[in-house]
Amino acid sequence: MNPNADQLWRGPRWTLAALLAVLGMLGPFSIDTYIPAFSGMALSLGATPVEMQQTLSAYLFGFAFMNLFHGALADSFGRRPVVLWGIAMFTLASAGCALSQNVGLLVLFRAMQGLSTGAGIVVSRAVIRDMFPPAQAQQVMSQVTIYFGVAPALAPIVGGWLFVHLGWHSIFWFLTGVGLVLWVTNYRFLPETLQPDARQPFEVRHLMRGYWQLGSSPRFLLLALASGVPFNGMFLYVLAAPAFLGEHLALQPTQFFWFFVLTISGIMSGAWLSGRLAGKIAPKKQIRHGFVIMLVTSVLNLVANLLFTAHASWALLPIAVFAFGWALMVPVVTLLVLDLYPERRGMASSLQACIGSTANGLVAGVIAPLVMHSTPALAAVSLGMMSIGLVAWVYLHHHWPEIGRAVE
Repeated sequence: MNPNADQLWRGPRWTLAALLAVLGMLGPFSIDTYIPAFSGMALSLGATPVEMQQTLSAYLFGFAFMNLFHGALADSFGRRPVVLWGIAMFTLASAGCALSQNVGLLVLFRAMQGLSTGAGIVVSRAVIRDMFPPAQAQQVMSQVTIYFGVAPALAPIVGGWLFVHLGWHSIFWFLTGVGLVLWVTNYRFLPETLQPDARQPFEVRHLMRGYWQLGSSPRFLLLALASGVPFNGMFLYVLAAPAFLGEHLALQPTQFFWFFVLTISGIMSGAWLSGRLAGKIAPKKQIRHGFVIMLVTSVLNLVANLLFTAHASWALLPIAVFAFGWALMVPVVTLLVLDLYPERRGMASSLQACIGSTANGLVAGVIAPLVMHSTPALAAVSLGMMSIGLVAWVYLHHHWPEIGRAVE
């Protein structure tokens, strides 16, 4: 923690949380905003559904790849420069998407967006731990998760409205404007939270030593799996939304918002409760509660989909409850990841985000297209994604029982 944290941000804590949350929202917002326009973009560009899916996969894999470096750069050059350069690149890439006349160019610029948006998510986590002690950091991380949850709910609504009224190009011009506003806001208000004497040398040998230290640590890898992979239990349904909501639940596009409202309500409620529990119960107990909720919900969801035909009256509720359990535990696990190696928080945040976003990319590009046309298959894969994180946490709990035991 930076000893001068009180002087770096004199405003209310929630305002810093809001600023960091908006940085983190940029990634999911740029995913979900253009999803309602998929079919219209395919028609306009003469692209096949597989080619359109590549625009999403290119973004996610670009996001995963560059996440390996955002944190290392932030540990060496400071938090502010990485954020500002990332937003600037995102803004230019968004303009490139808006000007694209074929799907090849769109894939290229979507990859550039993915390469840049991870800076906000990775660096914002490091800034939180730079600025706050553990219990307060959990509260702020929970606030960030609450704000973060708004993006997937608003993005499809905004994107759908822009597509219907102004065409698909307007979605990316809108993202260009968002990038400009974010750059100016962060230039004016985001403090540099990394002390000069805490910066790591930007040398290949030093970086490789850091990556090896984290990548060879079973504790780090297990925590990263526990925090990153279960998210796909609900993200799968977001990716499959056109088929799940339109084909299986027979909802009209104007009714899709119910899915997003319920899911995001689950995220925001879980994150709120996580913040309320900070410093009151042991972190590992809170993590256990989150996994129990996700496990029970996932099993019941699979059984229901095997026995009954999916219907909107009940099929949306398990996803919302799953989201609640995920948001309850993920702020705690994320902080445990960052505190394993305090001198390399940026790099730890990078690798954690890389593992999660690689899983996201595989689900988006490979798994979702295979299972989206079957509700039992969706439920089974959702349970499988959660189980990977659960097994990682249980193994960690048994071999390193001291992790997450103390209430700080």
